[in-house]
Amino acid sequence: MLIYLFHFSNPLFFFERCLGYKEQNLTSVSEFFLTRFSDDLELQPLFFGLFLSMYLLTVLGNLLIILTVSSDSHLHTPMYFFLSNLSLADIGFTSTTVPKMIMDIQTQSRVISYVGCLTQMSFLILFGCMDGMLLTVMAYDRFVAICHPLHYSIIMNPRLCGLLVLVSFLVSLLDSQLHSLIVLQLTCFKDVEISNFFCDPSQLLNLACSDTFTNNIVMYFVGAISGFLPISGIFFSYYKIVSSILRVPSTGGRYKAFSTCGSHLSVVCLFYGTAIGVYLGSALLPSPRKDIVASVMYTVVTPMLNPFIYSLRNRDIKSALWRFLRRTA
Repeated sequence: MLIYLFHFSNPLFFFERCLGYKEQNLTSVSEFFLTRFSDDLELQPLFFGLFLSMYLLTVLGNLLIILTVSSDSHLHTPMYFFLSNLSLADIGFTSTTVPKMIMDIQTQSRVISYVGCLTQMSFLILFGCMDGMLLTVMAYDRFVAICHPLHYSIIMNPRLCGLLVLVSFLVSLLDSQLHSLIVLQLTCFKDVEISNFFCDPSQLLNLACSDTFTNNIVMYFVGAISGFLPISGIFFSYYKIVSSILRVPSTGGRYKAFSTCGSHLSVVCLFYGTAIGVYLGSALLPSPRKDIVASVMYTVVTPMLNPFIYSLRNRDIKSALWRFLRRTA
C-alpha cells in the first residue's frame, strides 16, 4: 500500500497516524526528520552554546590561517597555498552541517526539506572529498620537498599548484554529483527519520523501500575509489619520504627533515582516523547515538583542531601569525 504525501500540512502527523499499517511506503516525500542529540530540554542550551562556540572557533581559526598566509610574503609557498585551500575546505565542510544543527537546537525543530537534504549531502561530500584530496596533494608537496629538494621550485611551480587544486575540486565535485544522482534514483521511502543530525547518503539508501543493491554497490565503489586513491597517494608519499630520511646520516638532519611533515601527518591521522572510526563503529556496533557522537568528531572537532595543529607545530605559521596580529592591533 502506498501513502502519497501531497496536501498534508504536517507530514509527520500523517505518518504517525499510519504506523498501524503493516507496510507503508512514502513517495513524494517533501521533508525528512533529523535525530536530536538529546530530548532533554534542559540540555538544549548547553548543546547550543557548545556547538556555537565550536563553530565560531572553527571558522575564525581557519580564517586566521587564510589571512595570515595571504598577508605574509614569507608564506607564499606551495605548502601554505595548499594549507589555505584546506582551511577554506574545512570552513565549507563544517558550515554544511553545524549552522543547521544549531538552528534546530534553538527552534526545537528536526525538519529538513527534501531539497535541503540533497543540497546538504552534496556540499558535505564535496568539501569532505576536497579535504582528502588536498591532504594528498600536500603529501606530494612534502615528498618533492624532501626527496627532490634541488628541483622543488621547478616541479612545484605556480601553474602545477593551481592545477592540483583545480583537479582536487573537480574530482570532489564529480564524487558529490555521483552520490546525488544515486539518491535521486530513489522514488519511495519506508521512513522519514534520519538517524543522524545531517543527511547522510547511506542513511537515505537505508530508508529506501525499493531494491537498492545496485545503488549500494555503485555508491560504495565510488566512496572506496575516492577514499582509497587519496590514502594510497599519502602512503606512497610517506613511504618515499621515510626511505629518504633514513638515508640522512645525522640524527639532527633526520629530525629536521621529518619535522616539516609533523603538522601534515597529525592532520592526516586525525582526519582519516575519525573517518575510519565512524564507519567501523557503525558497522561493528550499530547505535544511532554512538554514530552521532562519532559524526560530531568527524564533522565538527577535526576542522576545529586543524588550525591549532598547524599554528602550534609550525614555527613559520606561529611567527607569521604574531606579525599579522601585531599589524592588525
